[in-house]
Amino acid sequence: MKKKLLLSFALLGLAVASAKTYTVKLYQAVKVGSVELKAGEYRVEVVDQKAVFRNGTVHGEAAVKVETGESTFNSTSVRLVGDGTPQINEIRIGGTKTVLKFGPSS
Repeated sequence: MKKKLLLSFALLGLAVASAKTYTVKLYQAVKVGSVELKAGEYRVEVVDQKAVFRNGTVHGEAAVKVETGESTFNSTSVRLVGDGTPQINEIRIGGTKTVLKFGPSS
């Protein structure tokens, strides 16, 4: 019984360790997927093809496609599309070549 419990915790630890986490600051209300996020700082956890936005608690989830850009980005930037409450199209992670793409093509 103890072995199964320890194995479960070990597998959970590996799953959490495989998640990539980024910090993003939003300066206005935006939508990601079908969820509206208020302005503020969010932690974005990417696991498989899903991004989870947290600001203390889970505020939203969206399908994401992780791509590699051609060069390293100087700072993190959020690209928005649409009128009214804009939708997050992509997030470029500063100090990396990582691009998180959202939307119908992700």
